[in-house]
Amino acid sequence: MKILIKNISMLDVMDERVLEKMDLVIEGEIIKKIGKNIQEDADEIIDGKHLFVIPGLINSHTHLGMSLLRNLADDLPLHTWLNNSIWPFEAKMNREDIYWGTKLSLIENIRSGATCYCDQYYAMDRVADATLEAGLRGVLTRGLIEDDKAEEKLEETKELYQNYHGKEGRLKVVPSPHAIYTTSPNFLKKVIAMAEGMDGVINIHMSETLKEVEDSVKEYGMTPINYIHSLGMLELHVIAAHCVHITDKEIELIAGKKFYPIYNPTSNLKLASGFTPVQKMLNAGITMGIGTDGSSSNNNQNILEEMHIGSIVNKAVNMDAQSVPAMEIIKMATINGAKALGWEDKIGSIEEGKQADLVFFDLKTPSFTPRNNLISALCYSAQSSDINRVMVAGKTIYKENKVLTLNEEEVMEEVQFRTEKIKNKK
Repeated sequence: MKILIKNISMLDVMDERVLEKMDLVIEGEIIKKIGKNIQEDADEIIDGKHLFVIPGLINSHTHLGMSLLRNLADDLPLHTWLNNSIWPFEAKMNREDIYWGTKLSLIENIRSGATCYCDQYYAMDRVADATLEAGLRGVLTRGLIEDDKAEEKLEETKELYQNYHGKEGRLKVVPSPHAIYTTSPNFLKKVIAMAEGMDGVINIHMSETLKEVEDSVKEYGMTPINYIHSLGMLELHVIAAHCVHITDKEIELIAGKKFYPIYNPTSNLKLASGFTPVQKMLNAGITMGIGTDGSSSNNNQNILEEMHIGSIVNKAVNMDAQSVPAMEIIKMATINGAKALGWEDKIGSIEEGKQADLVFFDLKTPSFTPRNNLISALCYSAQSSDINRVMVAGKTIYKENKVLTLNEEEVMEEVQFRTEKIKNKK
């Protein structure tokens, strides 16, 4: 299948600019050619005159199956929220609940322009199945909380890696301890050893709350990032969700290492976790991604909304209107997110030879009118409803307000039914 896109406005995240009246040729999964006035035969020709194309957005931290818990427990601090509401509900969920909940979250991600995610949850084989059906790209990380089934969970991770890593070129599998407060030093060492044999990548929640930091200092005599450093984790490629309470010394420690903090502004604000020192980390040259977190703490999967909030909150906190400008947030959601997930050679920017993971915005909408600055528009005024088409690996999975790969009505009905069933369980 060859697609020719004519006269489109295109976001070049590498050079931080918008290119006008560009043509793109997509052959199969790949962006084959970018230029002006390209004349080629094609199976489909897209008129891009009133469209703005950007790289597919990357949701670098989420819990897809948690959509069943949306609006279930709110206005609570993190540890109370987890212990009293979230974990008891999750204990009643089964693999098929997670499968359908994942589908609902994938629909939301597609509708807001996310073509790739990093998910930490369980029943990850069913998450993988849902992802392949939806046509998305994903990093699958089985959340590892140490309990009497800890060894069984490690085996699940190994099986997941064997069965799904690299599948259809759209899935990766990464070992993922939940957090330092749900695992012991010996268990973390086991996960680190496993990760060393699986491409050297690990995913973990890190320094999300002040309580986590204080408990770490009390128990180990070190702040969380210094603690995982003492275990050897910083020798790996680390995807580190949150990093809200990272210290200046820890920022110095991770600068130059393969340590990628993932900013989750809405979740951090809603759970009163605090304000991630984003500008400090950017000033230190640290590459950051951005994520929605799960729908139980956000309470949605709208990566566009995350970008908007993520930029403006830093301006207020730092009392600096130039703090975390639009382009920095856009890079977190594109090329820097791709780097965080170890996929920058395939996705994250619109370049010849890369995968055709693309999002097309309709410029004939109120949000993009007048057409003053498309970079500002993408961060500050764009809405999910402005998205005209979403493409992953050259395949259109969303077009004209419809997800083409999943039955939205069926998914919503099934999630509602399953949620009520769980709530009525004793």
